[in-house]
Amino acid sequence: MNVTIPATKADWQALAETLIPCLESRAFIDGAFVDATSGETFATVNPATGETLAYVASCDAADAELAVSCARAAHARGEWARLAPGRRKQTLLKLAELMEAHQHELALLDTLDMGKPISSSLGDINGAIGCLRYTAEGIDKVYGEVAPTGEDSLGLVLREPLGVVAAIVPWNFPLMMTAWKIAPALAAGNSVILKPSEKSPLSALRLASLAREAGIPRGVFQVLPGFGHTVGKDLALSMQVDCLAFTGSTAVGKQLMQYAGQSNLKRVYLECGGKSPNIVFADCKNLGQVARHAAAAIFHNQGEVCIAGSRLLVENAIRKEFVDKVVEAAKTMQPGDPLDPQSFMGAMVDEAQYRRVLDYIEQGREEGARLRSGGQVLEGPGLFIPPTIFDGVTPAMAISREEIFGPVLAVFGFDSEEEAVAMANDSDYGLAAGLWSQDIDRIMRVARRLQSGQVFVNNWAGPDMTVPFGGVKQSGNGRDKSLHALTEYTELKTVWMSLAP
Repeated sequence: MNVTIPATKADWQALAETLIPCLESRAFIDGAFVDATSGETFATVNPATGETLAYVASCDAADAELAVSCARAAHARGEWARLAPGRRKQTLLKLAELMEAHQHELALLDTLDMGKPISSSLGDINGAIGCLRYTAEGIDKVYGEVAPTGEDSLGLVLREPLGVVAAIVPWNFPLMMTAWKIAPALAAGNSVILKPSEKSPLSALRLASLAREAGIPRGVFQVLPGFGHTVGKDLALSMQVDCLAFTGSTAVGKQLMQYAGQSNLKRVYLECGGKSPNIVFADCKNLGQVARHAAAAIFHNQGEVCIAGSRLLVENAIRKEFVDKVVEAAKTMQPGDPLDPQSFMGAMVDEAQYRRVLDYIEQGREEGARLRSGGQVLEGPGLFIPPTIFDGVTPAMAISREEIFGPVLAVFGFDSEEEAVAMANDSDYGLAAGLWSQDIDRIMRVARRLQSGQVFVNNWAGPDMTVPFGGVKQSGNGRDKSLHALTEYTELKTVWMSLAP
């Protein structure tokens, strides 16, 4: 399906017409596509059109038990877990090659499934491929240790795979978030069970077929579509799952930690919600360019981004001029047909998220924030919300404190560096933060004082695979990306040997 490169909206529509009738909608268990044990299915819907794309297997406890059993058996056989790291590397690099060969198909699946613009989906797929390649190349570069001992002993610190990893991923970046979880878990030698969001399961199922083609053994990578309160909960409570890797809401992350405690004290790595501050000081250069970055930080991917710069803190000396420029930038970021490569924003993922965002917009009005842009319901089919900007926001307002997960920007003013830092840190979350300034002393002071897992200076969301991604406070505790992610999916083992004189 990738003989020609789609370049126009018509090209993508034609590819979609070819692709949709061939969609795989069954679960992938022990190397084969199968119906859910119950025979139940759920509809996955294109939010831009309301079209039902497929009826997908709805897995539950029986499927989770079967998949865990197969994953445990595969781990015991050792054909993946005990395979030399260099051999695992070659298999994952083959998977990356297959993903690249099918990148347009994979991108289209995510666009159809959750409404993001096709240009964004292509970027996500490239990120997923890059993650596979980076992590694969790192497999044979993570060393154990030799302890300092006397001549009569030898102390070794080994790294071994954990066993069975359940990865529960969100709908906003379906395949990229999948890669961030499964790449290091598989690279370390684990058996992985992927639970994609019920709102965007299609690319995960296509990935399963590519993983099989790449040579990943049966039972080592499995995909269970379904709902969090059924199959997700059952994976979290399983006594045979050794680790949960999760990206999603803070509320669900807290539930997963409870399930781990109720079962086998499995490791739980969480990347949860955010309400990220983006601080603009009066000494920053090129206000127009910075304003465009600030708008993109919240309106990219319809604002359905965990690290979205949803709180814009602007020094009062430039506040009016700067906010005016942000409003102008937002005019160029209006939602459009997700299959149009020129669209900056697409559709909200489903009716529930659409209504949630509109409710927050109405609440912002009622609480007295000043609406500067957007806020209206767009006419026509599809779940589209324009970029919405509120100025005059106070810390007590719901749009200031709660994660909306939509294209809604809350603007605050400040007069001093101390005030900016205090406002930025006044949040339950700590996933990301940004600051814009030309004063290197200020940059270093503020960056160190911001309570955040990652700080972007004169950019937003710029890091690549070489640095870790994750948060503090109620934004979670795990780290994706970099070699730090690879080591999270390993267990340390000490071997102490007495040596004959």
